[in-house]
Amino acid sequence: MDYEDFTASLQQPAPPAGLSLALQALWFEGNKNWTQAHELAQQDEGRDGAWVHAYLHRVEGDLGNAAYWYRRAGQPVQSVPLAQEWEALVRALLA
Repeated sequence: MDYEDFTASLQQPAPPAGLSLALQALWFEGNKNWTQAHELAQQDEGRDGAWVHAYLHRVEGDLGNAAYWYRRAGQPVQSVPLAQEWEALVRALLA
């Protein structure tokens, strides 16, 4: 799956089968379901899940918690627009 397929799938009622927890979380966030996205990110205990978790706390406006999760993910704290970070995350996790 590439980025265009992923974004097209946002029109479907559920995420495509076979996505990682981190990508499922981004799919739900792409559909404005922060709560479901956060629940999925919490289930992914790896760096990808931590990175998505950081992004979700940025969306929420909890920058202190976001910084913690960026550190856990081994990623720099982000300040780019949220839509830009969402796209970068999706592209990175699909690669």
